[in-house]
Amino acid sequence: MKLVILEREGVIDQDSGAQADADWQALPGSLDAIARLNRAGYRVAVISQPVDDGRPDPAQLQHRQRTLSLAVAEAGGVLEGVYFCPHGREQDCDCRLPAPGLFEDLAQRHRAELRGVLAIGDGADFLRAAATAGADPVLVRTGRGEQTLADLGHDAPVMRFSDLARVVDLLLQDPAKQEATP
Repeated sequence: MKLVILEREGVIDQDSGAQADADWQALPGSLDAIARLNRAGYRVAVISQPVDDGRPDPAQLQHRQRTLSLAVAEAGGVLEGVYFCPHGREQDCDCRLPAPGLFEDLAQRHRAELRGVLAIGDGADFLRAAATAGADPVLVRTGRGEQTLADLGHDAPVMRFSDLARVVDLLLQDPAKQEATP
């Protein structure tokens, strides 16, 4: 199975905390990139951890998931799942980024080995969790990406691209990479 894992905020959409559909904005080219991955035989899963200090509102998270799934479907794509930590920062859990629990849960549910799977994100916590879980972290400079790159240092051993569409462009042009990704 070919799988790609995406961070939602800052990779697919604006990290605006938008609660209404009218406020939700996909980043340019991101929805088409997901549809292109699907057409090339990739399954796409999303990990979402809104940046906040409290416990996420389950109704708001479900609304965001529906909005995202509908937008991806309108672009011709499908998401295999959207995974998020339901706990607040004060709770000790293994699923709040940078802990790898969300990646491990995703791998278990999809019966997937994460070695060789691209995990595309804009945040340091996402990238750290991906690496800890065995996935290949890829930094995009959208969202918080530029700040993350500055925090990690330009010598950080992580692939970097301007946005999700550029990652997909390269991935779909390289048949050897397509074969190597489980």
